[in-house]
Amino acid sequence: MNRKSPSKKTDPRSTREEFLQRFILDTSVFTNPEVYSAFGKNPTESLKKFLDMAGKARGAEFFMPPSIYKELTHFIEPSAIPAKLQIIIQRKAPKKYEMTVPAFLLYELIDDVRKRVDKGLRVAEEMVEKVRKAPHPEDMTRLRRKYREALREGIIDSKEDVELVLLGLELNGVIVTADKGIMTWAEKLGIRWIEAERLKDTVEALINKG
Repeated sequence: MNRKSPSKKTDPRSTREEFLQRFILDTSVFTNPEVYSAFGKNPTESLKKFLDMAGKARGAEFFMPPSIYKELTHFIEPSAIPAKLQIIIQRKAPKKYEMTVPAFLLYELIDDVRKRVDKGLRVAEEMVEKVRKAPHPEDMTRLRRKYREALREGIIDSKEDVELVLLGLELNGVIVTADKGIMTWAEKLGIRWIEAERLKDTVEALINKG
């Protein structure tokens, strides 16, 4: 007589997690005027509107590294921060001491930094030469802008950027940002990402789907 082997019970929590979309939010979602204007007139208003919408979205979780959460509070009126912020946007730091990343990233980062330093020196030398021949009151402003573009545009240049990328990797999530450097390094690691200005459309789609 054949006995039926006992069927394994499926944990409903694990099944639910398989279908969850995890979004890791960058500060630029609520601080970049070109982005937050889709939700409101200022960072505080845009955050409130996002929280209202995110609370209705199904099949989604929203995360933010503590360093970025702290950065966000500098742009939001403290008295106007809704209590549900900490419920809807979960603060989570990446497991920095447990994660591993490919060694080629270190090589690429060092090579990129070296090239940017060289480019920054050329920018400074060109500006010095220009000032010697025909100085202009706006020269210092132009130098700062060009130097910043040479050294910081398209690269992760802060611990906040690194934490965002690492958390996206750890959670197999979708990074939401307007920062080109974060997008570039997310691609190198195979992490999904969407432009911050598409967040509202994405949340609306999740609401309608639910």
